Amino acid sequence: MLDDRFRPFETYLDQDSAQQLLNQATEGADDGELFLERRRSEMLVLDDGNIKTASYDSSEGFGLRSVRGETCGYAHSSNIDEHSLRRAVETARLAVGEGGGTIALPPQATNKKLYSDIDPISEATFPSKIDLLREIDTFARELDSRVVQVSAALGASLQEVVILRPEGTLVTDVRPMSRLNVSVIIEDANGRRESGSHGGGGRESLLGVISRDNWEPAVREALRIALVNLEAESAPAGVMDVVVGPGWPGVLLHEAVGHGLEGDFNRKGTSAFAGRIGEQVAAKGVTVLDDGTIPGRRGSITVDDEGTPSNATTLIEDGILVGYMQDRQNARLMGVQSTGNGRRESYAHLPMPRMTNTYMTSGNADPKDILADLADGIYAVGFSGGQVDITNGKFVFSCTEAYRVKNGVVGAPVKGATLIGDGPSAMGKIRAIGNDMALDPGVGNCGKAGQWVPVGVGQPTLLIGGLTVGGSA
Repeated sequence: MLDDRFRPFETYLDQDSAQQLLNQATEGADDGELFLERRRSEMLVLDDGNIKTASYDSSEGFGLRSVRGETCGYAHSSNIDEHSLRRAVETARLAVGEGGGTIALPPQATNKKLYSDIDPISEATFPSKIDLLREIDTFARELDSRVVQVSAALGASLQEVVILRPEGTLVTDVRPMSRLNVSVIIEDANGRRESGSHGGGGRESLLGVISRDNWEPAVREALRIALVNLEAESAPAGVMDVVVGPGWPGVLLHEAVGHGLEGDFNRKGTSAFAGRIGEQVAAKGVTVLDDGTIPGRRGSITVDDEGTPSNATTLIEDGILVGYMQDRQNARLMGVQSTGNGRRESYAHLPMPRMTNTYMTSGNADPKDILADLADGIYAVGFSGGQVDITNGKFVFSCTEAYRVKNGVVGAPVKGATLIGDGPSAMGKIRAIGNDMALDPGVGNCGKAGQWVPVGVGQPTLLIGGLTVGGSA
């Protein structure tokens, strides 16, 4: 453990007194907890040769929750002391009313650890991090004389949580995170400019992220994407078949299907997948999991923010909807077990069902054969952000790297392509599943109800029939 690890019951609160106050807040409730957190983060950004951002943030606080039926009483404070906790009890108890509930059983214990307790911020000195960003800038410019701008960002954080439950269960977790991103802009002789970016990381040592074996390929990949886009033609528009590449393109799956499989939307009946357990919701062969147990991955969590160990939860199996992602409250109201997906952005936020690492498993098709079977369409390799309507699954995604394909031959790159469709229909139109499932490099963040959490995505190469492609040609 860290020498300076977070010990709120040694430095701020008496544990017995905190337990009594928690029990007072949750008397007659169905569930609740005291969530304590300390978070430290550092971000360094070098843009066009200059340090644009050099920030260090530190925060700590608690959130006290009491749950009765569908109602939550929640109070939080950045002051971890008995006075603040007593005031929070008054607010949390408003959800309990006259009571009558029975506190739910505690989450099961786990001895697994999916990442180390290392503090990535302290692994390298501040000057050495600045020197690294400058080295990246120089290296990128030396690779190609057309590089006119370089942006490199290095981030590291450490989140420490302690969760105390009414029956006395105490759960702790220490969550490191490291990440490096590189973006380049190139300009040709005619003044046309295009950009490319690449990066990654995870719950791992910063030293691995900043090693030359990691950052040099990231720079080369960012430049490659920019050069591809420099040669890109205007994307066609219309309904056509689309081959979607492996890895990060799984963000389409995350948005178009993943959010619709979170428990709260389905309990309330607002998801396009509500009430469809046991039904065919995707093509045969499609199996989708949410797996928070993959060691070191960006979306992985040893325990969720309610203290439940993370799980590998099968959501769709061979095209059949078999489950949803659940936190404790929605699981109880739906008569099922929590899947370890109760997540929150910080102590100042309520937990809710959220994804961890969501991916589709491999099929049997060779990706080369999938492309060879594409008569007329688009090969989409990279995506930027997308949008989805949970109620009907309709999505819009912008491609950052895509190619025109005719008669199985991958042709010129195209720019300005967007993919438009709806999740349930798109899942039913999957015609081929590659044998090359890959996870993203560790760049995902997911937003929901104003909260952001780190996530992972992944998928194999897919052939999806009849998507609407928005373009400019």
